[in-house]
Amino acid sequence: MIVHNFDPVLIDLGLFQVRWYSIAYIMGIILGWIYALKIIKETQNNTHGFESIKKSDFDELIIYLVLGIILGGRLGYVIFYNLEYYSQNFLEIFMLWYGGMSFHGGLLGVIIAIFIFSKNNNTNFFKYSDIISCVAPIGLFLGRIANFINGELFGKISNLPWAVIFPNGGNIGRHPSQIYEAILEGFVLFILINFLAFKKNLILKAGYVSGLFLILYSIFRIFSENFREPDKHLGYLFNYFSMGTLLSILTLIFGFIVILFIKKNEQNN
Repeated sequence: MIVHNFDPVLIDLGLFQVRWYSIAYIMGIILGWIYALKIIKETQNNTHGFESIKKSDFDELIIYLVLGIILGGRLGYVIFYNLEYYSQNFLEIFMLWYGGMSFHGGLLGVIIAIFIFSKNNNTNFFKYSDIISCVAPIGLFLGRIANFINGELFGKISNLPWAVIFPNGGNIGRHPSQIYEAILEGFVLFILINFLAFKKNLILKAGYVSGLFLILYSIFRIFSENFREPDKHLGYLFNYFSMGTLLSILTLIFGFIVILFIKKNEQNN
């Protein structure tokens, strides 16, 4: 049995604190940006399904993405997971450093950000979303590690050797579900998506990588939710689905819709 004793604060200067949660988001964006630029170099010879993208265009898109991630992630958490609480504690909505971000909200924010950017620049939405799908697992991995350090989103009761006693989870071992998600939604998803995107002799039409990302992420998230303790104030919706599972079912369906949409366009062309 492991006892969780991680300090969520990396640097404490009294009035100013640097938290691991904030560092995870910053590093996720920076590392994702660096890897995206590497992918953009690959687009220049167009050996894969990615359309050519200018580095300057993606650099400009980053601003949109950061806003989409932060605003979408936070508002998604507020609306999907704790609307009643934040409606009574409005100012706490802005306290991002304490955690409380929703992947599905961030996903919606990113989609809107890419849509606005691609419309303003009269470019194909999918040529940006495919690249972002390849780099997104980096941020997901770091975000879940930060969840673990914060001791939040812990798992159900477990007596396995690697079970963890979390500060807010009672004096009992629990699944480190954040680590499960970091491995599946971060590491494994990164390997699979990038393998499919850059597999030799496999050229995927623009949009396929985005659809596959939604499908694979949703499958991994739904599986992981079986080990994760549902939010106490929400419990199980319809007596069976956690909020994360329900939202992931929607993204799973949307991922298949994206694939079918692309296939239909291929046939029409």
